[in-house]
Amino acid sequence: MPDAAQAPPGASSSAKPVETVLAFDFGLRRIGMAAGDTLTATAAPRPAARVTRTGPDWPAIAREVDALEPRRLIVGSPYNVDGTPGALAPAARRFAHELERRFKLPVSMVDERWSSLEAGTALKARRVSGGRRRIRREDLDSAAAAVILERWLAGERAEEVT
Repeated sequence: MPDAAQAPPGASSSAKPVETVLAFDFGLRRIGMAAGDTLTATAAPRPAARVTRTGPDWPAIAREVDALEPRRLIVGSPYNVDGTPGALAPAARRFAHELERRFKLPVSMVDERWSSLEAGTALKARRVSGGRRRIRREDLDSAAAAVILERWLAGERAEEVT
């Protein structure tokens, strides 16, 4: 069986390999997570990780990284409506740096403005159509991470964390 990262026979050697990507919607109580890949350019929510007084649930995040083996991590960068950095921007950047340090993977940050609103609208529509009974905060956080990842997959400008 060919490696998923290899181009199919006869394909151009300049074809980019398929990459699994894991995204995070950073928050002070929960960190939403979503996974996707560069082939389908879609994202799916994963279980959110809790944040306590001692910080993020790093073992839960590590389980996702180990299970999915992503090639890149994406973190939502909080901005205000006017484009200035939001109050959580410094904490989100510290989280992104810690991801890079712990997992030795490239980390990019993508504007997350309105991602929670967009995710909430989609979850409510699914609930109305009978797909979900109630919306938990964890579901909203991970759906917002999926929105952030879809933005990155669509080519939205990302800032590399270094």
